[in-house]
Amino acid sequence: MIGIIGIITIFVMVFGGYLAAGGKMGIILKSLPFELTMIGGAAVGAFLISNDGAAVKHTIKDVGRVFKGPKWKHEDYRDLLCLLFELIRLVRQNPVEIEEHIEAPDESAIFSRYPKILTDKEAIALICDTMRSASMNYDDPHQVEEILDKRMDANMHHAMHSSHALQTIADGLPALGIVAAVLGVIKTMASIDQPPEVLGKLIGGALVGTFLGVFLAYGLVGPFAAKVKSVTEDDGHFYHLIREVLVANLHNHATNICIEVGRQNTPSHCRPSFSELEEALKTVKQSAA
Repeated sequence: MIGIIGIITIFVMVFGGYLAAGGKMGIILKSLPFELTMIGGAAVGAFLISNDGAAVKHTIKDVGRVFKGPKWKHEDYRDLLCLLFELIRLVRQNPVEIEEHIEAPDESAIFSRYPKILTDKEAIALICDTMRSASMNYDDPHQVEEILDKRMDANMHHAMHSSHALQTIADGLPALGIVAAVLGVIKTMASIDQPPEVLGKLIGGALVGTFLGVFLAYGLVGPFAAKVKSVTEDDGHFYHLIREVLVANLHNHATNICIEVGRQNTPSHCRPSFSELEEALKTVKQSAA
């Protein structure tokens, strides 16, 4: 909703101010289809050249996140801490029994209690792979910690591709606007024998290209890229929490301490309170009894 309000505000303030100053929309509306075809078409073409099919699909999908916001909410972080609590408690009570859960999470009674988390393949793989590594009796927990860091860095680099792709397009749009404006000037020069009122409209139409390139870059595409980056970083905290809890487990801290480490590393706007988490964990214990 905030994203939509922002877009509306941009259009109302820019064009409202233009009209209030005595500007006329006629010349803009007349030139807009042609200028938008040149600038937008060139931008789309450049985007397709610089990205493969998977990256194109990923970017298009991520544009929707500008309006949806982060995937993981307050209750999801609470559920994740409860899930990790169940798994850590089980692995310490019965190391053999945990194998059926981490080898087939889709069939696990524990994982099935958290359907939203279960649908995220990366979160499940991160949990299962790390607990599987822990069961291999690594002499140094820092080995697993290093593997986790490299994996998460690689995942974040991949997740940030959409933001980088959009920002690249935003950086190029002003130049593409100049290209469209130059073509407009060329068209104008071909009509140099026309009266001033005709030349004025032709020059105005050419300048629409410059305006459109800058407007799209800094008014829409650039902010979209920034929002996608912000949402991606926000969702990255979810996987970082998994790392913190499982690393604490590798160092053999008490189960409640591991979960508290995770709670403290949860972003403040999504962090469950101590009492809220305690109530959730009591419910988990009662259901497992």
